[in-house]
Amino acid sequence: MEIDSRKDDASRVRERWLVLAAAFLGWMFDGLEMGIFPLAARPALQDLLGVQGDAEVGRWMGIITAMFLFGAASGGVVFGWLGDRLGRVRSMVVSILTYSLFTGCCYFVAAPWQLGVFRFLAALGMGGEWSLGVALVMECWPEKNRPLLAGAIGAASNVGFGLIGVLGMLFHVTTTSWRWVMLAGAAPALLALFIVRYVPESRRWKDSVQSAAGHPLREVFSPGLRRVTILAIAFASVALIGTWGSVQWLPLWADQLTRGEQPAAKALTQILTSVGAIGGCFLGPWIGGRMGRRPAYFLLCLGSLVSCGILYRWVGSYGSAFLVLVFVVGAMTAAFYGWLPLYLPELFPTRARATGQGLSFNFGRILAAFGAISMGELIAYFGNSYARASATITLVYVAGMVLIWLAPETRGRPLPE
Repeated sequence: MEIDSRKDDASRVRERWLVLAAAFLGWMFDGLEMGIFPLAARPALQDLLGVQGDAEVGRWMGIITAMFLFGAASGGVVFGWLGDRLGRVRSMVVSILTYSLFTGCCYFVAAPWQLGVFRFLAALGMGGEWSLGVALVMECWPEKNRPLLAGAIGAASNVGFGLIGVLGMLFHVTTTSWRWVMLAGAAPALLALFIVRYVPESRRWKDSVQSAAGHPLREVFSPGLRRVTILAIAFASVALIGTWGSVQWLPLWADQLTRGEQPAAKALTQILTSVGAIGGCFLGPWIGGRMGRRPAYFLLCLGSLVSCGILYRWVGSYGSAFLVLVFVVGAMTAAFYGWLPLYLPELFPTRARATGQGLSFNFGRILAAFGAISMGELIAYFGNSYARASATITLVYVAGMVLIWLAPETRGRPLPE
């Protein structure tokens, strides 16, 4: 009996590490896919539009970013629902294939609207992968590991975002070479083969669906969960609007500051943002584990507001000050993506967890899409100034500092069944 018990324990440990590896790699490649567009957007749009100025590029950047965010929001709901009904693992495989193959299709586009369509389709898979990976990991690992695991998952996308920046340093992305970067985005499809072969399904999810038939989408809007769901949407929205309406534009701003004469500038900007973000993703859940979920979110909003204000309002040239502040802003604004995988699973029961997380996180992307569209309009309004437009968008963190005190504190509580 003792030998059987040890074998069972060893099997569970192996399952946990396989689950974590799959979720980490899936979200890392998701980050790589997200990083492709900021790196390639300006030269790609200049090539497709046949222009050199930023007014038309900024407008299309806003439109395509919004299409991406609408796709991610839709994918989060659809794949989250599939994860609660069909299982985390099978749904994750489909989500990874979706974002990989449609990113590769961007190689063949001939017009900006086609680029937007393929970004929308790829985003369906990206939006779904996050909620599925988080649910799978949090259900398989013990409660004491949650803050560290949340940091690892949050950091994964920024590892991918940084890797595409390194690629941009080694392979300069210009109006004649941007298509090859898109084609490289199809590579993560190979991860799906690993997941199908080796990654086990969540035992907690299996037990949940056996005990009761689930209606996850209906449940997250039931009277018992409706308020929590709306607040979760708000918390994700604040973080996502700050990222997609401001921070994602930093490589384009760097390219503008150097007048496009230093192709490596936007790649270095992306790398420093990502390195800062990796640290920030561990910082967010660490504070949440030590001080509580609500104080942590408040401090992250405050830190993001201050650091973005300094960067966008006081820096006007590309140089050491710009690069240092890019690192700091990357850390502060990405810390939310370590906090969210810690907090969101603690709000929803197992039978509706992937749906609740996917809806909350990705509905925030719909609001962030309007932020991205507004950013394009603000750039034109402020005379093609990325800095002044970004400074305006980042005032959204003030709303987060207020709303967090309306939410429940879940520190020290087990995941709801």
